[in-house]
Amino acid sequence: MTGKKIIVAVTGSIAAYKSLLLVRLLKKAGCEVKVIMSPAACHFVAPLSFATLSENEVLVDFFKDDTWNNHVSLGIWADYMIVAPASANTIAKAANGISDNMLLATYLSAKCPVVFCPAMDLDMYKHPSTIHNLKRLQSFGNQIIHAKYGELASGLVGEGRLAEPEEIFEYIQYTIAASDELKGKKFLITAGPTYEAIDPVRFIGNHSSGKMGLAIAETIANKGGLVELVIGPNQLDIQHQGINVTNCTSAEEMYAACQKVHASVDVSIFAAAVADYRPSEVATQKIKKSDSELHLTLVKNVDIAYQLGQQKRNDQIHVGFALETENEEANGQKKLQKKNFDFLVLNSLNDPGAGFKHDTNKIKIIESNGKVNDFELKSKNDVAKDIVEFLISHLLEK
Repeated sequence: MTGKKIIVAVTGSIAAYKSLLLVRLLKKAGCEVKVIMSPAACHFVAPLSFATLSENEVLVDFFKDDTWNNHVSLGIWADYMIVAPASANTIAKAANGISDNMLLATYLSAKCPVVFCPAMDLDMYKHPSTIHNLKRLQSFGNQIIHAKYGELASGLVGEGRLAEPEEIFEYIQYTIAASDELKGKKFLITAGPTYEAIDPVRFIGNHSSGKMGLAIAETIANKGGLVELVIGPNQLDIQHQGINVTNCTSAEEMYAACQKVHASVDVSIFAAAVADYRPSEVATQKIKKSDSELHLTLVKNVDIAYQLGQQKRNDQIHVGFALETENEEANGQKKLQKKNFDFLVLNSLNDPGAGFKHDTNKIKIIESNGKVNDFELKSKNDVAKDIVEFLISHLLEK
């Protein structure tokens, strides 16, 4: 952690005193720390205390005397920004792009990972608006260290306590170590469905949301990997600075985008649900409803994973995905061998909570030697972490 540049952003909460210890822990670990306080935070802890521990002037306002505090350069300066404690008010403003103080303006200018550590009374923490705002912050790529259970300033007992400074420090320490784990490695990831046109308004497609592929892309980017994400039609908000996005519609477009980068990547992860077939002819005008039946002739689409598998070098890793409804493991083994995968992530539609449109997934990972690794039902973000950790072990073997 030596030399890492950390912003500790302190908001108006009685838990603000705990951030004094957090600053001390970061400084002891060799970090350069700058503290920003919201005006309300100054009612709980004096800025002088943070200035003494951080060995830097504490920033509160945009202007001091005739000097302007440049929130943009500060946001670019930092390697990490920790908002601790994060009040319900600041969380709501950050989630909705409001920048009415120095702290929030710096957050909106930050190019680095941002970690929010909520602290508030239990009813505020469980309020639907707070829950929505925290989820919204996460959807922007921010990280959350959730509040803990215990006695609160109101005298009530429940969730709402700020995580202890030691826990926040350990999280940052682990995150910083993990952020360099895949540094220098380049990844191609396909995600989402493909839509194969029938006419200008109709298409053949599937229910893939792209959530699993994006979760993997974000996990890799958080570990320092450079990601080329080739994704079909989706409703996702992709914000991560480490992910370069190429949007496409059809299987042919996805294949062309993948061909451009495949030779330059270390790892290819084929998480997209590519349509197997497309109409042999696409009507130039909308097909009118006239007869009781409509006959379409379908032709086979390019098999992206198979074609790129033929071009795979010995120093590259290919990861496949399979969604099955019967004979899952046997079909997965066949696909793994045919497409030259190093390992295959298997989903079954027979598992509750798995498959398309869910926020959870349950997987098995099949290795090229036939070994099957089972995982429990988890959120797609946690599944992504399992897949990436498994991938890292393969990279170490290469």
